[in-house]
Amino acid sequence: MNVVVLTDFNDAAAQLIKDAASNAVFHFYPTASLSEIPADILAAMTVFYTHGPLPASEQAPNLKWVQAHSAGVDHLVGNSLFRRNVAAGADIELTTAAGVHGINIAEYIVMMMLGLAHHLPAAFRMKQRGEWDGNRARFVPAELYGATAGLIGYGAIGKRTAQVCKGLGMRVLALRNAAPAHHGDSEGVVFYSRDELFKFLGECDYVVLAAPLTPSTYRMIDGAALAAMKRSACLVNIGRGDLVDEEALIAALIDGRIAGAALDVFAREPLPVDNPLWRMDNVIMTPHIAGITPNYERRAAELFAENLRRYQAGESLINLVDFARGY
Repeated sequence: MNVVVLTDFNDAAAQLIKDAASNAVFHFYPTASLSEIPADILAAMTVFYTHGPLPASEQAPNLKWVQAHSAGVDHLVGNSLFRRNVAAGADIELTTAAGVHGINIAEYIVMMMLGLAHHLPAAFRMKQRGEWDGNRARFVPAELYGATAGLIGYGAIGKRTAQVCKGLGMRVLALRNAAPAHHGDSEGVVFYSRDELFKFLGECDYVVLAAPLTPSTYRMIDGAALAAMKRSACLVNIGRGDLVDEEALIAALIDGRIAGAALDVFAREPLPVDNPLWRMDNVIMTPHIAGITPNYERRAAELFAENLRRYQAGESLINLVDFARGY
């Protein structure tokens, strides 16, 4: 088994990966470019760990499995590397890093809900102006206790977020593609099916987007979906910018049809300086940083090491992508 790793793992993480497959030949390239990998190594590799770049089919004729360094793989699933090999009957498996940042993103989501509930944008503006605003009434918060969080996407991030929200005394709903209507799990989360989207949105005080980007989720939060939300509700997006119709969101925020938004991802990144979201008083924004954690390398290495063990043993891989679903 020839394993090529195109990610800058530290020594401890690299050793963890090597120890998982003692009979494999490993090649580590802490670089952002495929061009630095010799052609003979690409031709011989059977397993490829990548932060994004993929070889062409003719460069990697022996490739059997790609492990992504990211949880989202919408930028990979349509690559010709997979299409050509599936068409030829020689499937290349793709696995994701889903679950690696469930803890830190769940904390980010709750931080943003608290920030919106406690009017932090107004407090930040007061600090920037250097003006004390004694109008205490404008800072009366909407407590999270007893509020309803609606999770669109119930993978590792959604499940961890549900646990934290339940710990704060929140009611938690989750939207899934094919969930029995109003079926609850052992954690007390109530599931809605995709065809109940508008009903689901109308129940939520906070709508959290943690779904993968696929053709079926592209701009699923459009003008009609935003109109189905409570006027007092807020939107939190840590998934992909294109889960939301950005123009419709801007209009809803300007018109007061929803109360606010916390956005880590955008349809175009970096967000253009002339985008109205920059100047909105009811919006918190961050530059696609929700997934950052000091523990990412260790967790990603542990996941890859376990998948290497499973691959050698002929067992099912963790986070195997279903190309028909797109995640």
